[in-house]
Amino acid sequence: MTVGATLPRRLLGRQLAELREQAGITMAAAAAAIAVGKSTLWKIETGQHVRLNPVLLERLCQLYGAGPEVTSALLGLIEETKTNGWWRAFTDTIPKDFGLFVGLEDSANRLTSYQTTFLPGLLHTPEYRRALIWLELPNAPADEVERTLAGGLQRQARLTDDRNPLDMDVLIDESVLRRATGSTAVMAGQLRHLDAISRRPNVSIRVVPTSIGTYKGLIVGSFVLLEFPRHPKADLSTPPVVYVQGYTGDLYLEKPTEIAQYREVRAEIGRRALDNKGSRALIREIAEEYERA
Repeated sequence: MTVGATLPRRLLGRQLAELREQAGITMAAAAAAIAVGKSTLWKIETGQHVRLNPVLLERLCQLYGAGPEVTSALLGLIEETKTNGWWRAFTDTIPKDFGLFVGLEDSANRLTSYQTTFLPGLLHTPEYRRALIWLELPNAPADEVERTLAGGLQRQARLTDDRNPLDMDVLIDESVLRRATGSTAVMAGQLRHLDAISRRPNVSIRVVPTSIGTYKGLIVGSFVLLEFPRHPKADLSTPPVVYVQGYTGDLYLEKPTEIAQYREVRAEIGRRALDNKGSRALIREIAEEYERA
């Protein structure tokens, strides 16, 4: 499986941070030892897009007391980071924080999305997506809107790529389907699209009906759980990540306790949701209501 640069960067950063902490060396001391700023080392450890120098990496491994096998594996990860993902062509329209998410999404092999406000981007029709862009950027030039739209829709290729499909498990609060975005015609088309794509073997779309009343998921709010393929070296495998989008900043949660909590919430929401067949029936029913409006 071929992945972009985001996943190996995060693998490399996580390994370096663990080695440094095991050696009892502060980030400031490690940065000074290789003559870089503390902020640069922080970016490396958190998988940010920064130039990775093999010589400096070897010095860090020596400083941390890493053996030759570990050092060789980490140098190999540097080679893997040289692959640019498709989203690099759209960096002018993808917010910096969200660019990290897109990279992780492209590297994931399984994604669970729970949404209470809008539909997840991977399921947008062009019309629905365009309506959201105009809502967020009402004064944006038309060409900028269309370029932003193109970048957003490019993400969807994984859902229909038979060679490397993304398994997607979607849980949606019914209120999302009944909240008109764009127009009734846009919503009717969007819901017909949900009905169609939910029939793919790698896509599951389940609706939590409003008839059940309130439930824990509404308190927790929208989130995305990303899971990744195992690395050939098991100890270099990336753990799951929970992404929570915020208006002033996004959260990327990786601690085992955090992942466990969100898995529990996901299971609770799943127990409240309709099954796939019932969800498709409800989606078609609401689509017909929009078509009659």
